Parts: sequence; C-alpha cells; structure tokens
Amino acid sequence: MAEARCIIMPLTKSKGNMYPWVTHKHTHLGGACPHKCSYCYVQAIAKRFGDDRYTGDLRLVERELYVKYGEGRTIFVEHCNDLWADGVPDAWIDAILAHCRAWPNQYVYQSKNPDRMRAWLDKMPPDRLLGCTIESTEGDVIRQVSEAPHPLMRCKAMCELHGEGERVYLTIEPILRGDMRRLAQWCAMIMPEFVNVGADSKGTGLPEPAPAEVVHLLDQLQMLYGGDVRLKSNLGRLRM
Repeated sequence: MAEARCIIMPLTKSKGNMYPWVTHKHTHLGGACPHKCSYCYVQAIAKRFGDDRYTGDLRLVERELYVKYGEGRTIFVEHCNDLWADGVPDAWIDAILAHCRAWPNQYVYQSKNPDRMRAWLDKMPPDRLLGCTIESTEGDVIRQVSEAPHPLMRCKAMCELHGEGERVYLTIEPILRGDMRRLAQWCAMIMPEFVNVGADSKGTGLPEPAPAEVVHLLDQLQMLYGGDVRLKSNLGRLRM
C-alpha cells in the first residue's frame, strides 16, 4: 500500500525567483507556521485561493513521507513552513529527516529558529545547506510583524553553525528597518556562503528602511563581509 502511494506522489519542481539554484521543493507540514509572519506569501496564497493546506493547526501530512525524491537534486524542504519552529514536535522532525536521508540529494533547510536546528545535525543528510532569515537587527521591529525568535539569537546560532563546519547562507528578505552597519557586521561574523537581499513584494505595509539605508547596507556588506551578495529583483523599489 505504501509503495502505491510512492508512485503517485510527485516532487514539485521549483519555480519563481526565490532561489533559482534550487531544483525542487517539498513540504511535509500542514497548518499555519508558528512564527505568524504578517508578510508570509504562503498565508497570502492560502487566503486568496481558499487553500486550507497551510491554515489551522500545525500538522504532519504523513502521505508526504512517501514522496520519491530521486537523486542528484537540490531540494528545499519545508519551503512553506519552518521545520524547527518551537511548535513542531521532535517526532515529526525525526520522520522528515529520515525521509531525506533515504535519497542522495543536496537538501536546503531554512529556519528562523536556527538554535534548535543545531540539535539535529547528526540526523540530517550529509549534503546540506542551512539558511536563516534575518530581516532586521532590532527585536522590536521584528515583533511588529512576526513571533519568530529575536534576530540576535538567530545571528549567534548561525555563527555557531558555521563554526561547527556547516555550510550556511543568510536571507535578508523582506528587509526591515534596523542598524544596517550592524547587520553587515553580523554577516561578516557568520561568514555565509552567500547573502540574499530582497524587499517586500506583496505590499503588506512593513516597517521598511529608506532607500539610502539600503544603499548603506550594500556598501557595508561589500566592506565588512565581502562575499557573494545576491540581490533580488524586488529590491529595486527600495534602491531608487
């Protein structure tokens, strides 16, 4: 019976411009993400199209554990939720990582709670890339739009992950008001393989930085970080 479910469950090809280097994406979790970010595109789509897959109580969609991943792919896992949010039970994380380990691919995991992610390194597949979103340096700004952990906690956890030899990356999207020099300093401390910088593209009324502050961030990233900075097309609105 399980084999039959494997045959009919497809793996979704990645589309759009979120991460063009990702070939496929997949999510095992249903329900609303515990971080409750006001700008979440997943929740916006759910409301627009009446899709209840990502609304209501958080839940494990067990049939998704039977999807055949194949091999040689780069798969973004839980792109519609956060696998390491505090509300996700350990047993679900265990089952999802076991599913990933069964297929030889590169896996991309991104979380706003990277400190919890650190406890699961031994159970992750060996070929992995770990990311984190840090929209601002200021906790009070974050609290206006999200219930995710404080940005300084995220920074410290990412520094520790890199220090433990993990491949890491950062996403500053949607960029919010904050100390741009400090944000660049955090990037320099973490030393990710690359940094994505983007803006709110959904018109959700976020507390955004002024264009001059965005330019200052990019200058500081060049000076202090000096690595691969990838600008999203939606940033153009804030750089004018």
